[in-house]
Amino acid sequence: MTDTTLTAGAAVLALLAAGCGTGTTPSAASAPPARTTTAHTTAPHTTTAHTTAPHTTTAHTTAASAADTGRATAAGAASARYGAAARTTAARTTATQTTGAAPQRCRTTGLRARVGRQDPGAGNRYAPLVLTNTSGKTCWVYGFVGLVLIDGRGDVLRTRTRRESVTPHRVTLRPGASAHARLHWTVVPSGHETRCPASARLMIIPPDEVAHLEVPFSATVCDDGRIDARPMAPGAGL
Repeated sequence: MTDTTLTAGAAVLALLAAGCGTGTTPSAASAPPARTTTAHTTAPHTTTAHTTAPHTTTAHTTAASAADTGRATAAGAASARYGAAARTTAARTTATQTTGAAPQRCRTTGLRARVGRQDPGAGNRYAPLVLTNTSGKTCWVYGFVGLVLIDGRGDVLRTRTRRESVTPHRVTLRPGASAHARLHWTVVPSGHETRCPASARLMIIPPDEVAHLEVPFSATVCDDGRIDARPMAPGAGL
């Protein structure tokens, strides 16, 4: 009996051992996941490693801020140098303008006037009105002259100075140089005129001036004393 009992117990133990190897006992199935979970618990080290990124970002931010500060400082220095150079240039320009004054407008007192040879043609007359710089300085004239006809008794005749549609330009006159304005009038009576008055002198007001000059001017100007004038141009001839 004893041997049979031992044999049966051994068989039962053998069967139990075989059942433990092939079964799905919860304790046996949960063992591998426990090891896996233990292995994944090392992830905090990885997270800790990533938490050092803020230190890297801070370093880059600090470097960028330093670079921006450096650029701002350099820009400020360049602006200061440019400003100093601009002020120096302005001072030199002012000094140049002060020491070398630009030419001024020609004044009546520094001009001499005359009327050149009259050019006749089919009832019309053309002549240059010449202004010469008699001052010792360079000056300029610009625009149109004013005119007044005077007869032999010194009386003022009706005079209509008409400006032609010609764009004026500044004419610079060195001492002794001349500029001219072309004058045109007609000697043929028109409208109610039966005859035209004769002039003996011509009063000339240079451009932008008030004082006048007088020159001999023997002419018969019709159409109520109309004289067409062009603006001042270089030279003394038409």
